Amino acid sequence: MDYPKTAVPTNIFTERGSNIVVINPGSANIRIGLAQHDTPFNIPHCISRRTSQLPKRNAQDQMLNSQVTTAQHMERERAYDIVASLLRIPFLDEEVANSSYPRKMGRVDAYPLQNNMKEPAFTWTDVFEKSVPHSSTTAEEDVPNEGDTSESPTLKESKIKVEPNSSERKYREYICGEEALRIPPTEPYCLRRPIRRGHLNVSQYYPTQQVLEDLHTIWEWILVEKLHIPHHERNMYSAILVIPETFDNREIKEMLSIVLRDLRFGSAVVHQEGLAAVFGNGLSTACIVNLGAQVTSAICVEDGVVLPTTQISLRFGGEDISRCLLWTQRHHQTWPPIRTDALSKPVDLLMLNRLKESYCQIKEGEVEAVAMVHSYEDGMQPGSHKTRLTALNVPPMGLFYPMLLVPDVYPPPPRSWFNDYDDMLEDTWHMDFPGGGAYPMWESYPVFQTKPKKEDIIGLAEAITKSILLTGRIELQRKLFCSMQLIGGAALIYGLIPAVEERVLHAIPSHEAIDTVEVLQSRTNPAFVSWKGGAILGILDISREAWIHREDWIKNGIHIGSGRKYKDSCYLQAQAMCYLNS
Repeated sequence: MDYPKTAVPTNIFTERGSNIVVINPGSANIRIGLAQHDTPFNIPHCISRRTSQLPKRNAQDQMLNSQVTTAQHMERERAYDIVASLLRIPFLDEEVANSSYPRKMGRVDAYPLQNNMKEPAFTWTDVFEKSVPHSSTTAEEDVPNEGDTSESPTLKESKIKVEPNSSERKYREYICGEEALRIPPTEPYCLRRPIRRGHLNVSQYYPTQQVLEDLHTIWEWILVEKLHIPHHERNMYSAILVIPETFDNREIKEMLSIVLRDLRFGSAVVHQEGLAAVFGNGLSTACIVNLGAQVTSAICVEDGVVLPTTQISLRFGGEDISRCLLWTQRHHQTWPPIRTDALSKPVDLLMLNRLKESYCQIKEGEVEAVAMVHSYEDGMQPGSHKTRLTALNVPPMGLFYPMLLVPDVYPPPPRSWFNDYDDMLEDTWHMDFPGGGAYPMWESYPVFQTKPKKEDIIGLAEAITKSILLTGRIELQRKLFCSMQLIGGAALIYGLIPAVEERVLHAIPSHEAIDTVEVLQSRTNPAFVSWKGGAILGILDISREAWIHREDWIKNGIHIGSGRKYKDSCYLQAQAMCYLNS
């Protein structure tokens, strides 16, 4: 379909986006939806399967290292005191002489809640199948709304009326999304998260085949239950995979196999998250800083081309801030005497994430709030506890001082698992383009045989500075320091943008001739920027020369030197930029 230059963009999205599904998988959530929609469904990327194993495990990776060592605890306390001095608040064990509230835990009934609406408690998931009379079912089509998590605790109850005197009660074989996180610990289910810390969660406790099967089941469930795309119609749809830069070549291939072979999409293409974020905000050059739930990364894009040597990955994110919030409150004895465990009870992590989103911010001075904390005990209804939370500006500062976070350790499988000599994303700077010649901006860059994976234990400001300085050209560096873009759910933390600007400016070495930094405001919800950019790239890619068709993938895969080999970093982007600039 060829559109004239006078075509209305809305019409293009409506016509071309109606059969394109954009899939943006993350460690904690998956964003998925039709390209013609304004926002995607944002669904927890997990599944709970019924199990009969004894002893029962509530989580597939529960036995991995989550204990804080004595040395880490001491480093965390030192990091807290450093942050406290910057924020002008009392040190960790310092008593406050003139506090408006008592420092220790006490009754706070007299203090009003400091947000306008009372947060309801999460309800336990009904783990039994429902026998639904034909007269009580309603056909409703789910359409994602702004900020929609698509998993209201009473979503299915509001659509399905169940007869109270049901004679048979049968366990559901699997439960996906937020419902999987709200299953009571006493029920015979095991929670699985197929992706952890930006990689497939393959380990001795979670075999490769189980990880891939769980990914397929989750995505199939979303396509049928949320997008209402039945299996027999799937070949008429195309898929766009918007993949984080942390994934290795074999992981990308496995996901492509799920999309084309198992989900039976007619064709598919892969885009990197950083590149998609640039197009999602209508930019061409920027330093993309992705603040995800479990991984924080930085990568630079110049004129619609990803610079792979600038990638920096950090093994912490928004969920670590939530756990740090719990640790801070317990240390100050402001947390109610309830058993809160984000690892063994995922519903507690849901609550902590909500508290972080509502109350955590970055600003000087003491930040306190009165909030409603919920307890979820085995076999009991959720309890409510009115609580004063303190030092709410400390946990988000862990982005700059990661020793404060002490993230859980999820060791990856042996690196040999990722060995793949068929590179999916890199080595694109020596490609020939229509009209002859290679892309000129790559002439000064060295050629790397493998993708440089950088996972450093440094703060956010140092990671951004390091990423930009790796470009090696002062003109580009100045442009990138004034074109930083924060995306991801944690980018919504109040006060984060000025904190990033201030700390990045101080992190630039004194011998660099750079004295100005700026974070650009996002034009849309930062959590959905990459998904939206993937939709734009897919719709603008008129020729679809790099799209992979289902039959080709199943028969041949992708071979080095073949005309169907996907090249992400230059060829497609040059096409899209040519279209945008024409």
